[in-house]
Amino acid sequence: MYRTIESESGQQMVEEKVVFPRRQRELESLVQKLGLPDRVQLKWLLLDKALTHPTFSPGLRCAHRATGPTRSNYEQLEFLGDAVVRMAASDLLLEIYPDCSVGQFSAIRKVLVSDRVLAQLADLYGLERYLLIDRNAARDQMGRQSRVADAFEAVLGALYLSTHTLELIRPWLDPHFKRLAAEIIADPAYLDYKSALQEWTQACHKVLPEYRTRPTQDNGKDQFTAEVWLLGQRYGTGKGRSRKAAEQAAAKEALSWVHENKKKTKKA
Repeated sequence: MYRTIESESGQQMVEEKVVFPRRQRELESLVQKLGLPDRVQLKWLLLDKALTHPTFSPGLRCAHRATGPTRSNYEQLEFLGDAVVRMAASDLLLEIYPDCSVGQFSAIRKVLVSDRVLAQLADLYGLERYLLIDRNAARDQMGRQSRVADAFEAVLGALYLSTHTLELIRPWLDPHFKRLAAEIIADPAYLDYKSALQEWTQACHKVLPEYRTRPTQDNGKDQFTAEVWLLGQRYGTGKGRSRKAAEQAAAKEALSWVHENKKKTKKA
């Protein structure tokens, strides 16, 4: 149940492991997949908690923990992990793209930390197989992406609390974020300007923007042209090789107009 380790100060500390041997082996298997060292200083009970869904039965939970039935789950660690993944992404972007603007950083990071991307990364490591969850909840495919992304963030929270640094996170997460950041910069359609515009329209006008997209040609090449309308007014126009790219370009232009208009309003 316990492992004695040496702290930096030379004092002996006790690292508690998960009581149920099979569960401990599962968690160690995940840590190996992440490429972490065999003798890594890890708070195993936190990792166990990070992979426990709120729906998991307290009655079943006692089989894995010596403390008996508990409703402990990943929600608090997911809250922390949300900040941790943003910190990891920000650190990396500042290192590899020092000349990018704050706006570009924000747009790229928003994609990197989205539920869609985090769920994809979780699937790469087979995270779902380690998640303790009620059977009925596990059948909910509509909520799967959010559920897996939350668990992924909770794992990051547990790893962070083990050292209070990013040393157990960045070595395996950086390569994924580097690849994705390069893809985002190469293809602006990755940048989620549409979501950002939608957040603004809902907050300010309580309505959704309308996209009017049509196929067009430019120098004999097929492409799409999109217009984004709000309350009977055209806010932006964009072109792209796909509908998605054209609509993202239109949303980007609309957001630029919104920001410029805000600046003029403040000056007035």
